[in-house]
This record gives sequence, C-alpha cells and structure tokens, in this order.
Amino acid sequence: MVFRDSLEEPRIGGVGDCESSVMFDFQNYVITDVSKHFGQDLKFVKEKLQMLVHILSTRRNSLKDGIEDLISKEMLISNLERAGLKNKCPVVITKNGDKHNCQASDDSFLPGLHDDATLDILAWSSRSDYPTLSCLNRKFKSLIAGGYLYKLRRQLGMVEHWVYLACILMPWEAFDPLRQRWMRLPRMQCDECFTSADKESLAVGTQLLVFGRELSGFAIWMYSLIANCWSKCPQMNLPRCLFGSSSLGEVAIVAGGTDKNGCILKSAELYNSELGTWETLPDMNLPRKLCSGFFMDGKFYIIGGMSSPTDPLTCGEEYNLETRTWKRIENMYPSNVGTQSNPAMSSPPLVAVVNNQLYSADQATNVVKKYNKTNNSWTVVKRLPVRANSFNGWGLAFKACGNSLLVIGGHRELQGEIIVLHSWDPTDGNSGEAQWNELAVRERAGAFVYNCAVMGC
Repeated sequence: MVFRDSLEEPRIGGVGDCESSVMFDFQNYVITDVSKHFGQDLKFVKEKLQMLVHILSTRRNSLKDGIEDLISKEMLISNLERAGLKNKCPVVITKNGDKHNCQASDDSFLPGLHDDATLDILAWSSRSDYPTLSCLNRKFKSLIAGGYLYKLRRQLGMVEHWVYLACILMPWEAFDPLRQRWMRLPRMQCDECFTSADKESLAVGTQLLVFGRELSGFAIWMYSLIANCWSKCPQMNLPRCLFGSSSLGEVAIVAGGTDKNGCILKSAELYNSELGTWETLPDMNLPRKLCSGFFMDGKFYIIGGMSSPTDPLTCGEEYNLETRTWKRIENMYPSNVGTQSNPAMSSPPLVAVVNNQLYSADQATNVVKKYNKTNNSWTVVKRLPVRANSFNGWGLAFKACGNSLLVIGGHRELQGEIIVLHSWDPTDGNSGEAQWNELAVRERAGAFVYNCAVMGC
C-alpha cells in the first residue's frame, strides 16, 4: 500500500452490498467492509483509523532511510478489538477492482508492516496521540503503558515539551503548546499539610516530582506520564527544601537547601528516574538555600541563594558529572542581577537555559538578562511581558520550553484573574524589538503561579 502525503478525509459511502462501510481511499487501495462487522460506535472506529493512518502517512518523510520502503508495502488496519472487530478483517479493493482478503497476525501491531518499522513511526508521532492510540486494541494499550516508545523517542532525538502548572485556584494541569490543549492531572492523594504547604517541582524523564511537607515530614509525590497517576517517590538520602535543582534527560540534581531543622546545606544528590534511586554527590564548596540550578553545556550549575539568613551569595558553582568535582565561579550572579534590597524575602533566581545559553528574569527591574560565558557578565536583552517585582519574583514562572523562553504570570481583569503564558524565541531577529508571543490564557486559575515545570520527552 502506498500512502499519499496528504491523507483524504475518510468518507461514509456504499461499497458493494454495504451501505454504511468505512472507506479509506489511498493512492492504490481502498479499505472497506469494516463497519458490517460491528454494531457499536462507527464514529469511534472511523476517527481512530483516520488518526492512525494520518500518523503513518505524515511521519513517513521524517523517518530514517529504509523506513519508506517498509511503508510502501501493503498493510491493513485490523484487530480492532475495542471496536468489536476481533478475528475480523477488512477487504482490500484495489483501484482496478481486485479484492484481497487479509489474515491479520496477532503477533504484529499492523499486519504487513514489521513491528520495528511501526514502532519507529509511532515514536516519531506526537505523544498527544498516544492516549488515543491506546484505545485501538490491547496490544497498542500495552505498548503505550509499557513506556518503550518514550525510550525509543530519546534514541531518535524526538522531544516534545509540555508545561505543568499549579496555580492558586487550579490543581495540577498540563499544557501542550503544539496542540494548544490543557489536560487536568489526576488528583494527588496527599494529606492536607502537603496540600497547603509550600512546594517545589521538577520534571525529569517522564516524571513530575513535587517536593513538600506532610504531617510526618518531608515527602515527594511523583506523577508518572506513562501511568497517568500519582505515587510516592523514594525520599532523598538527606531530605530538604529550598534547594536548587534541574534535570538533564532521565537524571536530575538537587543541591543545597535546608534540612528539617533549618540548617543550610552544601550537600547534593542525583536522582535517576529510570531506577527511582537517589545518589549522594560530593559537597559543594559553600552551603546555600533559596538558590537555583540549571544544566548548561552538559554541566550542572547552582547560583544565587543565601549562606545565612542575612548573607546573599554572588558566586556560583559548577559541577562536572564526569570528574565529580565542584568549581566555584566568582560573581556569576552579582547583586545587580536580582533583587537584593531584601534577599530573605526574594524568590530564588529566575533562570532558564535555551540552546546552552543562560537567561535570567530580573525580579527588581522586570527585564530579561543574558549571561556571557566568556567574561562572566550579564547584559539586558528584553523587557518582561509581566511584572516580576510585585511579589519579589514569587508567583511568576520563567522557564525554557524547547527553543523558547517561557514567562507565566497572572493578570487581574474585570472578568476575574487569569494566567497568561508568554513565549519568545531568542533567535527571532533583534532581541529587544521582537515581541512576546501570547501562547495561551487560562481563565479562573488565579493570578499566582505556585509551581511550574517543563517536561521534554
């Protein structure tokens, strides 16, 4: 079977003796006689077949050499147990009128196409389609639930970024910038103390980690994208809060913070999301809390924060994952970068890395600054689309989302409070003149962002 580059809309029409069969018109073949095998929801099957065929056709040009030849083979979409088509197979009618009956193999995802080719095709498709694909049959459902496609996506370099938000009037939700779609996460089964206490969040691999306090002490709740549910995450070797953190692929590093007694820490730990384990790393040179972490050029950095209740830090530290050593960088985050009038009341530095370039949202002057690695300095590149100084940087999210910077903040209007997502690609023309793009608006969410994380997988 040869797919067209642009798939025609499936249509309902009479073919042969069937007056209501589903017919997909391809370049050389017509798949028909589907609906006569079931009396359930014809629209459901139509949409699922159309979506799958669309994925297989539009992703053809994105695959590696050799996949195109496999797609060109005759293939039939069958084994739709969810739609009542178990052990049934459609009839394929060629353009010249010849008929071919298909005997679907229970061992393959798509009869006529090797599984490795099917998996590559699905890995290149949008992960927004995975919940729908899992409804096709039990084999697809098992594939999606197993998480293998996400590992394959990493190998192929296929990454999509979703934004995870928790606002004052909104529970955890995910936003897909590509589809412009909001998705509410399941409710976290935590106690009231965790619900009302301050929390920190971090996305790593296909997991969203939320750090906070329960009645029994520090706790970490983990949302699994694959399982679409919350569960308790293993605790750190030294539980903490007010730390700096960041992730790189399937690993994350947390550094500094305070322990249960309020002591400021200089210890650090690495989390492996594949294994679900914490590994203690060498200590930093200085203890610090209310700091921020990020990965840049394959190394982990920590900047900002305080070494005591009254002493802000202007130096940064760089951790080399290969040598397992920390290096101190003087004046990496000087006092004129962030709010220093009352450092104990200020948020941790609002920083984001896009294409290995570090940016900061200045809480005092409402501008975006760019870090120069060569001379260890900062320059103003753009004004923020929202005010960051209203709450000393709190309630505002400044994140990297693919190749763009993302600013998420609240607005109060006559109709109520809303959350607005602004994005800007630093490579778009003149940095100072390029406008922020209003990516999305979330109504009835309040005007304060409590937690935000961006998951790329």
